[in-house]
Amino acid sequence: MRAVVYQGPRDIRVMDMPDPKIEHPTDVLVRITTTNICGSDLHMYEGRTDMETGRILGHENLGTVIEAGNAVMSIKVGDRVCLPFNVACGFCKNCERGLTGFCLTANPGAAGAAYGFAGMGPYSGGQAEYLRVPYADFNCLKLPEDVEEKENDYVMLADIFPTGYHATELAQVRPGLSVVIYGAGPVGLMAAHSAAIKGAGKIMVVDTHQDRLALAEQAGAIAIDDSNGDCVEQILELTKGEGADCGCECVGYQCCDHHGHEVPNLTMNNLVKSVRATGSLGVIGVFLAEDPGAHDKLAKKGELAFDFGRFWMKGQRMATGQANVKAYNRQLRDLIEADKANPSFIISHELSLEQAPEGYKNFDERNDGWTKVVMKPGKR
Repeated sequence: MRAVVYQGPRDIRVMDMPDPKIEHPTDVLVRITTTNICGSDLHMYEGRTDMETGRILGHENLGTVIEAGNAVMSIKVGDRVCLPFNVACGFCKNCERGLTGFCLTANPGAAGAAYGFAGMGPYSGGQAEYLRVPYADFNCLKLPEDVEEKENDYVMLADIFPTGYHATELAQVRPGLSVVIYGAGPVGLMAAHSAAIKGAGKIMVVDTHQDRLALAEQAGAIAIDDSNGDCVEQILELTKGEGADCGCECVGYQCCDHHGHEVPNLTMNNLVKSVRATGSLGVIGVFLAEDPGAHDKLAKKGELAFDFGRFWMKGQRMATGQANVKAYNRQLRDLIEADKANPSFIISHELSLEQAPEGYKNFDERNDGWTKVVMKPGKR
């Protein structure tokens, strides 16, 4: 099969790789019809992780079941399914509590597993023609009959739509509340979309990229252009000096200031400053236990110079961590089916699998107009 293979920093190649096979009776094989490039893939692409060479990338996947192990009960050949980026067993202590992003079985010795991702187990990614899905009865989300016309919406259920929604859950977004969202990348835009669905009274999205801020406005948010580094002042002005009721961090450890320089603690400290006293913070931007590629001494060790004193004095609360996709993907699927959600509005480019190097390069460089890339392995 053809697949997108990591060969080193900024070196991915579309190569012939062995077809996956059923390895356990609880597996299915899926022919991938849509797979996305995620902002988290860029961490590996840039060489900022310990990703091994020769591995297939891709954790935002949708396709058709073509083979099922003899212990699979609810998933049949021909089913159209979306796969959560979390690989989860469904029966461990964390999975039983709905915390599938922290499965204790799928990646022994660690909490959490994913397809095609550094440090998240041995699972091949789905930026390929075929994908093996373990624990298929639990991990496959069946899609409705309108999947053909809404495939680009449903594929967002693999990661960024549930992750954006998760950000609003961690931040305790409720009807009528104001929320500030740092980052207008795909996840930040999905957080804004989710906040609008929840009935937030005022949604403010901070970024420096005009094309992304335009999409934030399309999602019903107020665009906060931080090109001058004055976003906190803008937010305070919009909230009569009080600050937003709650806030989401959707950027992570590679955040940059308005000059384009990496400042790992910038969004976290700005979030504290721009959310009111006793407000809630939801942090779903990726932060690593260590980042050898960082220029900041603390960041190399996965540490931040966090403004804990201000955070403590304001009596704020914080929740963090990757999304437990299965906690949300059914209800979000049903919103898409009912035309109450349309996450595909962020897609800027639809490419073939063979065009993956072009897609990665442009998305990584944040070139104007490259906001979200989906790939179609069957496209020529």
